[in-house]
Amino acid sequence: MATILITGAGRGLGFELARQYRQDGWRVIGTLREELDVTNTDQVKEFASKLKDVPIDVLVCNAGISGKRGMALGRFDYAEWETVLRVNLLGAAALIEALVDNVAASERKTIAVMSSRLGSISETSGDTLPYATSKAALNLLARGLAVKLSQKDIVVVALSPGWVRTGMGGESAPLAPEISVKGLRKVLAGLRRQDSGSFLSYDGTTIPW
Repeated sequence: MATILITGAGRGLGFELARQYRQDGWRVIGTLREELDVTNTDQVKEFASKLKDVPIDVLVCNAGISGKRGMALGRFDYAEWETVLRVNLLGAAALIEALVDNVAASERKTIAVMSSRLGSISETSGDTLPYATSKAALNLLARGLAVKLSQKDIVVVALSPGWVRTGMGGESAPLAPEISVKGLRKVLAGLRRQDSGSFLSYDGTTIPW
């Protein structure tokens, strides 16, 4: 039985990912913010210790926050910006560092970080900078780890789920979580070793850095 670990599985995309994989017979390990604060490295290490010797086929670093609404030039809240970076970037880094051996011990050997098209530097509009910069940094983390972990045959990708109707995306978003996750799962299932280090949309297209 293949195993997937999903952070932020209590709602939104994380919940739908867990639901669909579980429905297809996967072993699903999901974390909730109330149980695992990814910005607390001691908690992350303790969590990983409980999973010692458990192979993780797919590790999805999905936990993330958008930060306070309305932050723009002239209205930046730097403490809030730092929190966004700690959750979206450092939280993913800590989790991957703690569980990389679990992934290496599995058959699928896949790590995915949940990014956003807003993290594309070449496509940036200059809006939502605190959130966008956290995702751009997350993309570089994924690309850098893809190089470093190639010796372990681990595939690392950054994924964009699209604009989805979740608590973060809002009710006006065009994509239902079910559709986005179906696409993300298809992308993950089709990954090859040469795809490591890619930035991919839920519809399978490559997003420019």
